[in-house]
Amino acid sequence: MTLGTILIVDDEPNILASLRRALALESYAVETAESGRAALDRLAKISPDLALLDLAMPEMDGLELLKRLKKRLPELPVVMMSGHGTIETALQATRLGAFDFVEKPLSSESLLITVRNALKLVSLKRENETLRQEAGDLRRMVGRSAAMQKVRNTIDKVAPTQGRVLITGPNGTGKELVAWAIHQGSTRVDAPFIKVNCAAIPEELIESELFGHEKGAFTGATQQRKGKFEQAHGGTLFLDEIGDMSAGAQAKVLRVLQEGELERVGGSDTLRVDVRVLAATNKAMPAEIEAGRFREDLYYRLNVVQIEVPALRQRRDDIPLLARHFLDVASVAHGKRTKELHPSALTLLMQHDWPGNIRELKNSIERLVILSDGENVSIDEVREFLPVGEPPKKSYQRGLSLKEMVAVAERDIVLQALEDNEQHVSKTATALQLERSHLYKKMKALGIDPRA
Repeated sequence: MTLGTILIVDDEPNILASLRRALALESYAVETAESGRAALDRLAKISPDLALLDLAMPEMDGLELLKRLKKRLPELPVVMMSGHGTIETALQATRLGAFDFVEKPLSSESLLITVRNALKLVSLKRENETLRQEAGDLRRMVGRSAAMQKVRNTIDKVAPTQGRVLITGPNGTGKELVAWAIHQGSTRVDAPFIKVNCAAIPEELIESELFGHEKGAFTGATQQRKGKFEQAHGGTLFLDEIGDMSAGAQAKVLRVLQEGELERVGGSDTLRVDVRVLAATNKAMPAEIEAGRFREDLYYRLNVVQIEVPALRQRRDDIPLLARHFLDVASVAHGKRTKELHPSALTLLMQHDWPGNIRELKNSIERLVILSDGENVSIDEVREFLPVGEPPKKSYQRGLSLKEMVAVAERDIVLQALEDNEQHVSKTATALQLERSHLYKKMKALGIDPRA
């Protein structure tokens, strides 16, 4: 088994032969070329994992060959070799994408170390890219409903900017996914994405968690520690459940947002940070401000753009797509054959109100994947393992005319929509895609008092 294929390009046959022997002894597959043109022709037949290029060659020198290789194979690690290289030449090679620059005469031991390091770096990059793609798939927002399209449109507009975003919505709706999507669409995508759950950290530790601490700042602080703001420098900091942050921490976060500066707990040095802050909450922040639990000035600093993530019951059309996605994810995670949902089982899922939102749906689908015996998930298995609640009322009622039955159904729909929108008539009209005046007329006709 070979450890990788290495392409050696040098116009000296003796060097090609000695390098071939040294690398072959270490279980590398070796391909050679005596000129830059020959090396480019070899690429039609081989896919090297690393290239060793001589700097001084006739017709096409090593730097020109490096440029052409990088244009054709951007991820290929290249090590330059030279018997009379200068610092300026080495810098030029590095700028063109060379991994390293080694001097002749070559030491077999040092060359092998360079080769191993270059191949290890490529392996790590590929592994990171795979993990990043997997993470991106798990963090992918699923859904084509009008409500989700509105969220996506806002993300597309705000992500490339530096604007702060306040993400609101009930628990379990995927607010972190929205924050991740904003980071992925931003100019900070290659910098850290750091998240903090403000509700999960004890009040006495939240400041240390956010701003770090110096050694001896408090009992148990045995060494200096960087806080989340420092860790996110150059990138994005996601403050989840911001409404649960202590008053002291709120004041310090406000200072960072205003001045871009912080001090570690127990420290006196002022540190500058460049961080884009995204925040999320399931609380009604105006009510929190009114009650004196949240600073109004901090709220307006965070709420430059607000994105409201809808509850799952407000986007039932997305349940089939979400269920399919979670079926695939759970099947892979638990080593199960991919299952299908029987249409009647899917109908039952769509009738459930999902008070736990997407998190509840994900956990329910995972439970069905683990416990279901057949290739298809049946309606009986959904009934057994999922708290689907009471079955819906029949639309047909004996003794009523069609007009009366339609009026009953319309009244139920309007009442549920009003409840879903906290009795706010304008929001309800928007949700039902009606003019506000039309909804008022409809409510009056159905015997619903708008003032109630």
